[in-house]
Amino acid sequence: MRRVVIGCVLLIAFAASGSIRAAAQYPLTLVVSAQAKNATSTVTSTLNIRVDRLMAEANRTRVTDALLHGGYGNFLPALRTLPAIGAIGLEKREVQLKYAREQPDGKGYRLTLVADRPLFFLGAEKARAGYELTIIDLRIDEQGAGTGTMSGAARVKPGPDGSVILDDFAEAPVELTVRPSRPSK
Repeated sequence: MRRVVIGCVLLIAFAASGSIRAAAQYPLTLVVSAQAKNATSTVTSTLNIRVDRLMAEANRTRVTDALLHGGYGNFLPALRTLPAIGAIGLEKREVQLKYAREQPDGKGYRLTLVADRPLFFLGAEKARAGYELTIIDLRIDEQGAGTGTMSGAARVKPGPDGSVILDDFAEAPVELTVRPSRPSK
């Protein structure tokens, strides 16, 4: 009985610390300024990101294992079998989110989003085949403002240490600025 009481106290303390609860409330809508630069020009646009919910941990494990044990060739089909959990929109184009993971990050949180289709291609130096992901990495503070990067056409591979290595179609990632959310009146 004593172990059960101690376990319950630890679980309550863990929950109160915020480690169980998500940093953002879902569904989440973000309006993001995107800026792409190359040697001769800068393009600025607005992205609309909608995250209905974070992905189930079992789904995250499935696609991560597919990448680690079978590379990109197994990762992409595993990702495409997952249900859509949001969308990334740019002008008249939209891709469905299949991966959404949130992690604590100092005074805010890190939000990693992956769509199983490219949102756009920047540059024409490479062949487009194989660059089939849109990847967004955001760091958002307690007020809902933040920064991040986006690869509009990318692929991934496992790193030697179990990390994920990004191969972006563009010369440089698109820089993102998240506008703070304003309460509705």
